[in-house]
Amino acid sequence: MKKRSLLLLAIYFFLFQQCSNQPEEPKEKKTWRSASEINTRLGKGINIGNTYEAMPSWQSPFDPADLKRIADLGFTHVRLPIRWERDDRSMSAAPYTIEHSFMSTIQSVVDEALRQKLHIILNMHHHDALMVNPAGEKARFLSQWEQIAGLFKEYPDSLLFEILNEPHDKLTPTLWNNYLEEALQVIRKTNPKRCVLVGTAEWGGVGGLRSLVIPDDPQVILTIHYYNPFQFTHQGAGWSEGSDAWLGTQWRDTEFERQAVEEDFKTIVRLAVEKHIPVHVGEFGAYSRADIQSRVRWTRFLARWFEQQGFSWAYWEWNSGFGIYDPQKGRYQTQLVDALISDPMPEPYIPEYMNLYSSDFTNGQSDGWFLSNNDASARSSMAIANNKVTVTVTQPGALGWHIQFIKPGIGIEKGKTYRLYFSASSPDSDYRSSEVAITRNSDPWTAYGNRSVVIDKSRSSYNLLFTSVQSDPQARIVFSLGNAGNTRVVLSDIHLMEVKF
Repeated sequence: MKKRSLLLLAIYFFLFQQCSNQPEEPKEKKTWRSASEINTRLGKGINIGNTYEAMPSWQSPFDPADLKRIADLGFTHVRLPIRWERDDRSMSAAPYTIEHSFMSTIQSVVDEALRQKLHIILNMHHHDALMVNPAGEKARFLSQWEQIAGLFKEYPDSLLFEILNEPHDKLTPTLWNNYLEEALQVIRKTNPKRCVLVGTAEWGGVGGLRSLVIPDDPQVILTIHYYNPFQFTHQGAGWSEGSDAWLGTQWRDTEFERQAVEEDFKTIVRLAVEKHIPVHVGEFGAYSRADIQSRVRWTRFLARWFEQQGFSWAYWEWNSGFGIYDPQKGRYQTQLVDALISDPMPEPYIPEYMNLYSSDFTNGQSDGWFLSNNDASARSSMAIANNKVTVTVTQPGALGWHIQFIKPGIGIEKGKTYRLYFSASSPDSDYRSSEVAITRNSDPWTAYGNRSVVIDKSRSSYNLLFTSVQSDPQARIVFSLGNAGNTRVVLSDIHLMEVKF
């Protein structure tokens, strides 16, 4: 019996040794999911904002336990904004080495997120030097991505990279197309199959899509930021000039407020279908000085609507001015959490409207509208027929306001909410960005309400809703039509209504 036991022990030891000596499956043979699959798995996310992208004076310390809190709430990914360019984190001259200690810190955050079964997006945030001096900072930018990609090359596909947050300033749309392509090539040397998120120039919003050249890469996800209407989402935000005047702006969740969101995303929805490219909304949020019920309504509608389109999303943010968690009190903003995670889509609120103005272009009359070419670089003309106005742009100028179609003499009152409704098309373009506004009719041309719209070949209706912060009996309606190529814009059925809540 003893000999038999020794024999069995010897066989067991031999088999154990053989198994333990088997080589691990090579990393390159791991299964990498498609960008579409990864985007579905991203699902609901949140930004760890004001932490690693912040400066020391306003930085919120990172708590690893937050990742468990986030996962327990039902979020499935986090976006980690990171300011890599700080002097205490990376060299500003060649070889642009990122400090080992900081790399280790970020690596520990990634490791903890993965332990909590969260996908995680690493980005490059607030690279201010690159925005001011693209040519001078390009080598540093690419070197930093080479180092980041090299460190994480063996990580699973639940880690994603985002090349750059909100390109702007001197990093023009044309330059950005070149830089993102080169950065992607650097990443692909060590991470050939990892999903990479690519955003738009001109601050990362929907308006920058018209200039973006999406790389020919099957593992790319398009990312967009959304904070419209800005006077609602940023009311009282100290870093936005004039924002205190917007305090009290509400979002009622009317059908026309919803329609404005759908109009903003119209081109993105079409692009996602036509190009088979996944879409991630990397930031959206309303600042805490807005009333909580409006914040809940806005957040709930956007979260559910994004999901209906098949978009993944990441709310801005976890624990600061836009946040859902108070780390000092250890409390959640429960209404916002529910709006993000579990609330169903409600029916829209239907107010009453009182009509104040309707355009009348019958018999070729202008109805008090006129066309203004405000710069020597701009040329346009208008024609009126069939109760429509056609503005033909022959020289677009450099800025939107270089060509304007204007109706003065519009009276508005402080504290009242208005809806500007109109129909528009651009027979020569599938993507024409323009701005509509109601403004003061003299310097400083204060905008009481404004928004950008994307006009295409099909005739569509558009809405601008706003609450006026002051009275003006001689305001104006203005369409800014410059800086968008030599195109025609057809406008009709322009109405201004007072909204009765």
